[in-house]
Amino acid sequence: MPLRKRMLQALRVSARSISHLMKWTEKWTYSVDCLGKHTEMQKIKNLDEMPGPSAFGFVWDLIARRGLSRLHELQLEGRQRYGPMWKASFGPILTVHIAEPALIEQVLRQEGQHPIRSDLSSWKDYRRLRGHGFGLLTAEGEEWQFVRSLLAKHMLRPHAVEAYDTVLNSVVSDLLAKLRLRSSQNAQGLVTDIANEFYRFGLEGISSVLFESRIGCLEPHIPPETDRFIQSINTMFVLTLLTMAMPAWLHSIFSKPWDTFCQCWDYMFHFAKGHIDQRLEEEAKKLAHGEKVEGRYLTYFLSKQELPMKTIYSNVTELLLAGVDTISGTMSWSLYELSRHPDVQDALRDEVLAVLGGRQIPNAADVSKMPLMKAVVKEVLRLYPVIPGNARVIAERDIEVGGYLIPRNTLITLCQYATSRDPQTFSEPDSFLPRRWLSREQNHHPYASLPFGVGKRSCVGRRIAELELYLALARILIHFEVKPDPRGSTVQPMTRTLLVPQGEINLQFVER
Repeated sequence: MPLRKRMLQALRVSARSISHLMKWTEKWTYSVDCLGKHTEMQKIKNLDEMPGPSAFGFVWDLIARRGLSRLHELQLEGRQRYGPMWKASFGPILTVHIAEPALIEQVLRQEGQHPIRSDLSSWKDYRRLRGHGFGLLTAEGEEWQFVRSLLAKHMLRPHAVEAYDTVLNSVVSDLLAKLRLRSSQNAQGLVTDIANEFYRFGLEGISSVLFESRIGCLEPHIPPETDRFIQSINTMFVLTLLTMAMPAWLHSIFSKPWDTFCQCWDYMFHFAKGHIDQRLEEEAKKLAHGEKVEGRYLTYFLSKQELPMKTIYSNVTELLLAGVDTISGTMSWSLYELSRHPDVQDALRDEVLAVLGGRQIPNAADVSKMPLMKAVVKEVLRLYPVIPGNARVIAERDIEVGGYLIPRNTLITLCQYATSRDPQTFSEPDSFLPRRWLSREQNHHPYASLPFGVGKRSCVGRRIAELELYLALARILIHFEVKPDPRGSTVQPMTRTLLVPQGEINLQFVER
């Protein structure tokens, strides 16, 4: 065979061999790739594989073990039993609980453009029943986004918030007079049930921001309608979890909880509507007389946006009740802890006096120079978050969290009470140690303590609430030494939708 022919034959054999080798390589690569993808898919678990209590066990915890008032403690127990993620079922409702900062971050980074905080079904049912509008706490989608963007201009921008320090300081002045009066009526300077006074302070403060007028919460004789509004808020929050847990068809059989719940909301809307109408009527009279109308209060801004009146009524009502509990709880727990830690109280007073330099009344610019003040409030909100557990419903798509596939529209509870008391994140998690927030050596996961939430659904009134807290604490410490109840009683938190003191907080206010 000629050399040229033998070379061509050898090349054909080689080509066939290389072709077979390439085909085998492709098949092997494809098999490995499929195996890898199959293994990766196997790692993503469904909710059936997630640990959690049985339906009976969950109901037993809620009913026999007073679970509705112990939801914050059930977070700690759930994490200890099942790990950082577990599920719980109540009838057709399935909830995924998450108690690890990194996993909470995974949820919040996938919440979409219009995140849903939680269902708040009974709140929404009431509004549909009465034909009311939805506010920031209950609205969803584009309606929520529009009002949120509108209010954020006046409630979240630092310069806009600074404009409220004068009106808030006038409310603080009345609070000091009330504390001075109450403490003078007792030889030990003891003021009982301090949370009740701070409820009224919180309502007066948020009313001054919403209406730029006073409603008499801190007067010696409180207007009965104001007192009834506060009681309506308290009762409504007590009944919120119960009415949410009850199916709607049970409302006609066991009608009292639902009827009382609706009566509370009726009065809250009535109260807010009365104050809104009064302010708008005053503006109309001024315009009729050719006077210039201007103002900084939030109802004024809302009224200028040509919003439907029922939208204004619902938003102002929800802002009123949100402002009351945030201030009352945080003020009560702050002074409770400062009374039990006099060294921290003295250091904080020294900081306030140094910043003021002889002045008696701080302003918004002053509190920005008080790092210990901010650390104290952060630590109080870590130990006693106003909302012990936030929630999200991701409606747009399924999401993956912690190796589990969570279907869309699943209720996800973010267990903030558990993460803020996690010993792996915070050393001595049950101790009041404000300086942990001042130490550069202690780096906490940013999602471990989220008292005001994070992202688009964070608390829109956060900056105003913080300013009110800082101004009040600073001035109280200037004028009073705050001491604990001489009977030495300790107070534990309980869940009432929000986290509140289980018993009365009684404190001594000794004039300096």
